[in-house]
Amino acid sequence: MQLTSIAAIYFLFWVMSAFVMLPFGVRTAEELGAEKVPGQADSAPANFRPGRLALRATLVAAVLTALFVANFSYGWVTAADIDILPKPPSAAAT
Repeated sequence: MQLTSIAAIYFLFWVMSAFVMLPFGVRTAEELGAEKVPGQADSAPANFRPGRLALRATLVAAVLTALFVANFSYGWVTAADIDILPKPPSAAAT
């Protein structure tokens, strides 16, 4: 597998993991007991930390990319392993 392919897969895993982890660890102003700004939505986060989110996404994406590359190299799970659809009838059976 080429290095550019690994980088592209890492980027895809990074974006996916960042969006999946976005709601975790975020508290609203009401939960923290902080004062709300006039016009602020009740669900708006009061302690959003993009650096912490990026660090978590980086770690998760690195692990997922390593697993993907290892699976690509060693062939642990193939497309045939996850094919759950029934096999089509053969042309000779008709």
